[in-house]
Amino acid sequence: MRTKKFAAAALLAAATLTLSACGSGEDDTSPVTVVSEEPGSAKAATVLDKPFEKPDLVLTDTHGRTYDFREETAGRPTLIYFGYTNCPDVCPLTMNNIAVAKKQLPKAQQDELRIVFVTTDPERDTASALGTWLKGIDPQVVGLTGDFDTIQAGARTLGISIEPPHKEKGKTVSTHGTQVIAFSPKTDGGYVLYGEDATVDDYTADLPELIKGEKP
Repeated sequence: MRTKKFAAAALLAAATLTLSACGSGEDDTSPVTVVSEEPGSAKAATVLDKPFEKPDLVLTDTHGRTYDFREETAGRPTLIYFGYTNCPDVCPLTMNNIAVAKKQLPKAQQDELRIVFVTTDPERDTASALGTWLKGIDPQVVGLTGDFDTIQAGARTLGISIEPPHKEKGKTVSTHGTQVIAFSPKTDGGYVLYGEDATVDDYTADLPELIKGEKP
């Protein structure tokens, strides 16, 4: 397995990870973060030497209930991803990769892991729409929707950039960063980052370590 170590401060500084214009079939190459990669590292997991704090996100889950992200995931291994249900490529691929890998875990570890999907298109992604979409991926995934400004601000604290949904070639698209952040059950810090190139095999290999709060 290929391990990389980066400073969270460097991640927030500027360049390698890009925004994905889901729905348009094109990528926006505007830089989101800058990292300095160790020579020869080739692992999907980026281990941060200064973990992110959990974002202060209080949103609505697929049952229409208030969900406080910090409170609900405290002390639990947690993955968070920002995307939207009408995305034709990166979002469903990322979520399916994680869901398939999760199914390889023992039942107890599956129940322990929290996977949270936060919409970047809350106007269309109602609680009901999120619930229907996630049911086809993994019913245990927590889907969250709510005020766009709240979602955008929460993502920003993790170095993830989100732009308001807009029309492009007759379609509504949501341009957003495609990082998955893993939070430790030991410290609640976001200490591992994955890009959109992470595969089922990557998550399958790493999830057992992430659940224990260890470095993959």
